[in-house]
Amino acid sequence: MVQELTLHIPTDWNDVSLDRYLKLQNLLKQYADDEEATTAVLMVELCGLDAEYLKQVSIEDFLMLKTELSKFITRTDYELQRFVKWNGVEYGFEPNLSQMSYGAYLDISKFSSIAIDDNWVKIMNILYRPVTRKNGDMYEIEPYTLKDNTNIIKEWGMDIHFGTLFFFLLLSTDLVSSIPNFLKEVEHLPNIKQTLLKSGQLTRRLLNLPEETSRSSQK
Repeated sequence: MVQELTLHIPTDWNDVSLDRYLKLQNLLKQYADDEEATTAVLMVELCGLDAEYLKQVSIEDFLMLKTELSKFITRTDYELQRFVKWNGVEYGFEPNLSQMSYGAYLDISKFSSIAIDDNWVKIMNILYRPVTRKNGDMYEIEPYTLKDNTNIIKEWGMDIHFGTLFFFLLLSTDLVSSIPNFLKEVEHLPNIKQTLLKSGQLTRRLLNLPEETSRSSQK
């Protein structure tokens, strides 16, 4: 007897929440060396294909599913979303990173790297806070506190999270390319070495991004 299956095939990362993505990554780590198993996990977790029916899918349908999934999984063109509206609340990205509060800076600096892992939602909780005032492109967000919005942020689509990650990746790339010229210009200033050592902790986190992102892209 022929049985019809109805599947939901995601076409963009906005269909996948951070919570779902992290669970998927943990599963994929278990089958990192098995491409066939990895593909099966993606179909089960992203398309809702019951594992018991996977082997019954025709080769034609299997290849179709694999092609459709690859169209969005490999996308890297997501941009930073400065505003996120969720359940009637508008959240804004930290308006001025160079003037973020010292507490926010310290809390981000605690993480060994900035990558989409179990700590990522905590970083997003620091960077995105409810908007309190907005006028065109100018806006203000709530002062940084220990308010926990992580359960809300876990529900945001991965297009938002990737946009933030890629923003920092591009920022770190620009930083790396500009540091040599900067050092030449300021090397004559007094106490410059001590100043750079004190302020370089967050920079080192950002410099970990190319390696972390490369690993994620390979997966």
